[in-house]
Amino acid sequence: MAIEDEKHATATEKAPDSPSEGHSIEEAGAHTPLEGASWMYKSIKLGPFTVPWFASPPTQLAFVAFVCFLCPGMYNAVNGLGAGGQLKADDVDNATVATYATFAGVGFFSGSIANRIGLKLTLSFGGFGYFLYIASILSYNHNGNVGFLIFAGALLGLCAGLLWTAQGAIMMSYPPEESKGKYISWFWMIFNLGAVIGSLIPLGENIHKDAGKVSDGTYIAFLVLMCLGFVLAWGLVDSRKVRRADGSHIVVMKHPTWKSEIFGLFEVLKTDSYIILLFPMFFASNWFYTYHFNGINLAKFDTRTRALNNTLYYLCQIFGSYGFGYALDVKSVSRTMKAKVLCIVLFVITMSLWGGGYAYQKGYTRASTDKEKGFKGMDWEDSGYVGPMFLYMFYGAYDAAWQTSVYWLMGALTNNGRKLANFAGFYKGIQSAGAAITWRLDALKIPYMNEFASCWGLLAGSLLVAAPVIFTKVRDTVPLEDDLKFSDETVQEVAATKDLDGTEGIGKSPEVVRDAKA
Repeated sequence: MAIEDEKHATATEKAPDSPSEGHSIEEAGAHTPLEGASWMYKSIKLGPFTVPWFASPPTQLAFVAFVCFLCPGMYNAVNGLGAGGQLKADDVDNATVATYATFAGVGFFSGSIANRIGLKLTLSFGGFGYFLYIASILSYNHNGNVGFLIFAGALLGLCAGLLWTAQGAIMMSYPPEESKGKYISWFWMIFNLGAVIGSLIPLGENIHKDAGKVSDGTYIAFLVLMCLGFVLAWGLVDSRKVRRADGSHIVVMKHPTWKSEIFGLFEVLKTDSYIILLFPMFFASNWFYTYHFNGINLAKFDTRTRALNNTLYYLCQIFGSYGFGYALDVKSVSRTMKAKVLCIVLFVITMSLWGGGYAYQKGYTRASTDKEKGFKGMDWEDSGYVGPMFLYMFYGAYDAAWQTSVYWLMGALTNNGRKLANFAGFYKGIQSAGAAITWRLDALKIPYMNEFASCWGLLAGSLLVAAPVIFTKVRDTVPLEDDLKFSDETVQEVAATKDLDGTEGIGKSPEVVRDAKA
């Protein structure tokens, strides 16, 4: 009773008496059951394989991963071509600035929005923005409509903030503590597989082109895939109906209101103020994309080689996320020790890889690679291509390692879905603020060496700032009582029931489960 009393005392706001008084759209109703229909909890045997039940963390993460495979994954494939597949970067750069500026503003508060309206609606609306943005580039290909392009970029920022917050909350809060690294790597591998397959589309379309814009067929193929993506988001179930293999539920707010979620955002900053020391890592995490895509790929290579580089970049992200994700779940090493080793390893890789990048960057400038003045981009058949190709591949693996590590660190600080939605919002909002700045700097045509130096300095410096949190705040496990302090749920409602083994599905009715808990 002590825990339950404390729980109710610390809840942000008392639950309203009716759905109309502020319940989540997904979770409306004071008597929303903790269990869904029985079919949601039955595993499926396919020969030697067992498919997890529908309302299980792996299945729900798969839905999120494939939404991101089809929406931001395809967006990355287009963006990775440099200038969104166009020949000149200026207008696309400005649209991208609009994207990240809006993303930064919305992203910081998107955790509150996702907690209030539910993750399904948040994810689906988020996916739509990617579809519209690619449609605007297709339009620009024909009529040069800059206004539509920049409007779609700004709307994409709003949508992306919501999508990535929902994704982050699910990926970090649904898995059990000992499996968060694997879940993050699974997501990142599927997501980047989308970018790899997406990159094969322009590679196939443009394999015989060595100059010019990407063809219309490329953009139309992306539009079809993205449409499937935001529709697929409706396969998600209410987060309160998701159950892990041990029968435990996700810690969320049963009855979120706009007031509770807005105040909850600032409550997180007050109770978990140490998160501010991770903000520089958040800020740096997308800063280098502009340099990779425009400062290297667009600047140095012809059209078909840019497409090949893009494919290799995202293929290496799959390997990078796999290696880091599984290493972070090694059971023979404590989580506190893994966090410390992670910080040191990231710093060493940062100094080594970007040190090699410095040697490459010294070989060219923005002026020497100006295609309007006759510069012909390098082709994969040219001598000297192999070295830059491997550097670009390592940059891709590094990106995945960085993103996987940041998500794992946030997931190691709490298991509370509501708090992790806010953490994800902070991450994506601050990340996007950095991206908006660096895309604008590229549009202003600052020297490539300046772009490179800012990337290297931010990445290395942010690790030093984050080190106190990594070394002192990560615990081997977070007690359930701590997670419940930021929720209106009780131990009885979310604790493991020990009635699941992860293979046979849930065979008990909600009444039986409640009796077992009591």
